[in-house]
Amino acid sequence: FQTFGCASAIASSSALTEMIIGKTLEEAETMSNQEIVEYLGGLPDKKMHCSVMGQEALRAAVANYRGEKLPKEDSDIVCECFGVTEKEIEDAILDNSLTTLEQVTDYTKAGGGCGSCHERIEGILQQTLGQAQVEVEPEKPAKARLSNIQKMKLIEETLEREIQPTLAKDGGSIELVDIIGDRVLVALRGACATCVASDITLKHYVESKLRELVTDNLVVEEVAQ
Repeated sequence: FQTFGCASAIASSSALTEMIIGKTLEEAETMSNQEIVEYLGGLPDKKMHCSVMGQEALRAAVANYRGEKLPKEDSDIVCECFGVTEKEIEDAILDNSLTTLEQVTDYTKAGGGCGSCHERIEGILQQTLGQAQVEVEPEKPAKARLSNIQKMKLIEETLEREIQPTLAKDGGSIELVDIIGDRVLVALRGACATCVASDITLKHYVESKLRELVTDNLVVEEVAQ
């Protein structure tokens, strides 16, 4: 292989050459970037796009071996700085369960330049995550009615057990400020406090998780503390 990237790009490419030994073309072209990351024992968040580049290079190599040309994507370019299309962003979100603008940039480099495409990327995140939830969410039985004390306790447990560990992976945290009826007032801390995609995190992760595990009527709101 030949790469002009950094050490993470070299490591991803080198790992890929080891991983495909003994595989058929059909098996090789189904390999995901997550498999490359797992083989390496992880990559820094800011270098996740190196594993995606390795995956894309493998697909191109298989097509070249077969004498084929990869089909051109009929998709608008969202990030002009790095030439990333809407379809590439959607695929990265679905394949890697991305929920924030920073994660999209880490995996695709989209939004890593001038920043003028950030708003559009956030829109793609909302649309793609919304569609994915509709496609995979089975019909759920009605939840039992909770007393106020039960609801408060379950919200606290869910924040501590389910949500805090996930936010902590990106250097952030969340603090429960108050519960007023079905309104859950929270304050974001650490990296989450300055994240430009914090609204998406609150609505598409925190609020969704609380509605899933506590009650469907909860609304999460951020307050200044």
